[in-house]
Amino acid sequence: MNEILKKSYVELKDSLNSGKISSTELVSACINRIREVDGAVKAFLYLDEKKVLNSAEESDKRRKEGKPLSEFDGMPVAIKDNICIRDTITSCSSKILENYKSPFHATVVEKLLEKGFILFPRTNMDEFAMGSSTENSAFQTTRNPFDLERIPGGSSGGSAAAVAASMVPLALGSDTGGSVRQPASLCGLYGLKPTYGTVSRYGLVAYASSLDQIGPFSRELQGCIDLYSVISGKDVRDSTSIHRPKFSASDVQPQDFKGLKVGVIKMTPEIQSEVVKSYDKVLNQLKEKGATLVDLDFSKFGFAIPIYYIIATAECSSNLSRFDGIRFGSRKDKTGKLEDLFVDSRTEGFGPEVKRRILLGTFSLSAGYYDAYYGTAQKARALIRKEYESFFSKVDCILQPTSPTTAFKIGEKTKDPIQMYKADIWTTSVNLAGLPAMSVPMGADQKGLPIGLQITTPHFQEGKLFGIALALSTLEGMNIQFPESIK
Repeated sequence: MNEILKKSYVELKDSLNSGKISSTELVSACINRIREVDGAVKAFLYLDEKKVLNSAEESDKRRKEGKPLSEFDGMPVAIKDNICIRDTITSCSSKILENYKSPFHATVVEKLLEKGFILFPRTNMDEFAMGSSTENSAFQTTRNPFDLERIPGGSSGGSAAAVAASMVPLALGSDTGGSVRQPASLCGLYGLKPTYGTVSRYGLVAYASSLDQIGPFSRELQGCIDLYSVISGKDVRDSTSIHRPKFSASDVQPQDFKGLKVGVIKMTPEIQSEVVKSYDKVLNQLKEKGATLVDLDFSKFGFAIPIYYIIATAECSSNLSRFDGIRFGSRKDKTGKLEDLFVDSRTEGFGPEVKRRILLGTFSLSAGYYDAYYGTAQKARALIRKEYESFFSKVDCILQPTSPTTAFKIGEKTKDPIQMYKADIWTTSVNLAGLPAMSVPMGADQKGLPIGLQITTPHFQEGKLFGIALALSTLEGMNIQFPESIK
């Protein structure tokens, strides 16, 4: 691996700003690394090498003239395949959109370009962000760089794997029920799901509009802090985005554990023993440093997954109705009949998991079942929000494992969707409540597979979230040894 890519994100940023390395050198190192390892990892669906090199040369020219767009000018960032980039295919890893070129930039893309970031599209994902393993892509299965026989998590598995394998220092994904945090956990990364509404969804292909949120990946906390500072903010093109005071990365300070009230959960027998061991080790260190641990009753959250899958699939059924071969999507016209065109286009264009969720969502919204399922789920969602409000009247943050297990083997759960859904047992409730949460590395199991710790704070408290994450990173056993050689 190129020596440049052995540098931390902060070292890379400092080297770009001091002139020790050029963007062209950094981008070339990333391209060579992708050529070297992505045949095995399969994180990227496509990369226009000429385009990214041209962008790097333009960045170097700006710096040479003393006119960099920002301190990030020339920094590579990978983009998930459901975030629109003008004149670039945005397929959502689905056959129905395999030839769709976006005519516009997503707001987050515009913000990145304004700061001079070098975009590396397109990373693989579960089709239309529906999955927890990146096995549901129509094109390829992404593998975990720590063990190529295992999943990287999903649905943003391509973005997570690209960062974990040192192909790029940063990446963007989307999180509907854990799709940034869970792959971050399984790939040993920092991954943020911001407060709903703080990052514009304009240009993010919708799965479940009331749950979707774009978030960053990085090996280092500072990478997530910097990306969030760039992509957050009110956007008039997204009616759900919220005006808040501008977040400043420089304001983040390590949280003092003394007097901090930390909400914790009880572990159950089905949780992997090494996950429990790592979690207990963190809690013991927090107690030693003066934090107050408060046991929280999460029994009401046992319904979070069914609530999530009723609401998310209902919204997906509505959102994906536009992909019919006429308005959007590849057209399959075999008989010349309009009804057959709809059926054939969607039958051939969508994969099994997407079809399953469309059917489930359509059923939930159908006459006679709407109140019993969708209406009841929305009421239960409101109760989850109130439960979190109750928790945060007692604690400053909640700590729990991001995932109940480390990465499982490819194909292990594809025939049992319910078992796959259970991987998101601690992440879906955060989306239902619209809260900010982050997965941070919490060591590894005996096989060297990463374990993640999820931090949740009240709405709009990303600054506190980052401060807690920064302090946690100093605890014993939190670091991850990333693989240089991937075979």
